[in-house]
Amino acid sequence: MAGLNKVLLIGNVGGDPEIRTLPSGAKVANFSLATSESYTDRSGQKQTQTEWHRIEIWEGLANVVEQYVKKGDPLYIEGKIRNEKWTDQNGQERTGVRIRALSMQMLGKAGSGNDNYSSPGSNEDTSSNYSQTTKPSEPDPQFSTGNDEDDLPF
Repeated sequence: MAGLNKVLLIGNVGGDPEIRTLPSGAKVANFSLATSESYTDRSGQKQTQTEWHRIEIWEGLANVVEQYVKKGDPLYIEGKIRNEKWTDQNGQERTGVRIRALSMQMLGKAGSGNDNYSSPGSNEDTSSNYSQTTKPSEPDPQFSTGNDEDDLPF
């Protein structure tokens, strides 16, 4: 039986992304993403719970992050959970969870429209290192009926 490892997050970037170029020439961006959930507790007080996620983005998407993403920006991220093990400077075994982003959408930026970016390794059809889909500002004339009256029965 095949498994599924998919994460969907909407949150705000916690700090300016850290961009590194590896000796192989590959570029990687790392940043934190905060997701918040609000609810009312039993005593009627509004509570907010914030979770912090460590995000890792590679190659073409890292270039987009480097150019356009900064602290506070709202993002939609799709990716996979990666568990990590490492030894810190004191020789202690450490574990952690990182989200490897495969696609992202920049949210809420004035004048940028809906910018969708996908990694070439994702399951989405891309023709370059990342795909950008923007919402058209005017209707496509191919689908225009030529009149402005509604043909709807209600």
